[in-house]
Parts: sequence; C-alpha cells; structure tokens
Amino acid sequence: METSKPESMQTRIVKSISERREPFSLRMAPMIDIIFLLLIFFLVAAKWRPQESFLPFQLPTAQADMATIAKAEPLLVYIIATETGCKVSMGQTETIEIQDQSIEENLAALMEKMKNTMIEQKRYTSDPVEIICQPDVKWEYVSKIYNVFFGAGLTDITFTMTQ
Repeated sequence: METSKPESMQTRIVKSISERREPFSLRMAPMIDIIFLLLIFFLVAAKWRPQESFLPFQLPTAQADMATIAKAEPLLVYIIATETGCKVSMGQTETIEIQDQSIEENLAALMEKMKNTMIEQKRYTSDPVEIICQPDVKWEYVSKIYNVFFGAGLTDITFTMTQ
C-alpha cells in the first residue's frame, strides 16, 4: 500500500501543475518590437550609396579612318605676390603687373593680354585655363582676375590645389 500513496501523490502533483498552466499563446507585442528592431538594424547596416569607383561608360568602336580630337592642354596662369599687388604671367611671354593704385587699368590690360595670348596660341574660350597662385597673394586679386577671365568668355577656369 505504500507504493500506491506515492503514485497518488505524484498524480496529484502532476494534475495540479497541469491545471495551473495556461494554454500556449503567442504574445504579439514583443514579436512586433523585435521585427521593428531588426528592420532598423538592417536599414542602418545597409550600404545605400552608389559605388564610388564605378563610372558607367561605353568605349567607341575602333575605326582606322576616324580622327580623334584631344582636349587642349590648359593655359597656365601664374599669380605671384609683389609688394604693391601681384604679377600675372600667361604662357611663356606675357606678364603684367597689377598694382593697388591702378587696378582697373591693369585688369583691362590683362584682358587684352589674355585675348592676344589666346589668339597667338590658337585657343578657344572653351579651352581650359589653370590658375596657379602663391599662398601669399591677396584674395582680392585672385577674385578680380578670375572675374576678368570669366567676363572674357572663358568657361573652363580651374585653380591648382596643393596639399
């Protein structure tokens, strides 16, 4: 009889435990929270930028009778600081000095020299012009020289950047 009592006690414990259990159900709020957290993680971790080292282009077909036109070398314009202003040299020969006292006349002469240089070197207004200036040149001169070139119709004006 002793063996039956532990069994009945065991069965009573099992019954009481099984009666206390609630039926299995899924709670939706924590699942929705986890799904939103995963969504935010993948949105933040994804790379949405286009590939930077890729440029889509197509090479032209090779034809022997077709001549290619290369872009002209840039016209180098050097701006050098002086005591009273700056010196501007274009090409190999043309140099003009821009001084504080007569800046308007000097800029007009610079425009004329630029025109003569463009004609001598058989350049177009769409040809590149590269401005190389020393670090101690005043910004006032650089901006006025750039404005003169742009006003003369030059469209491809760049500055040389140094590191």
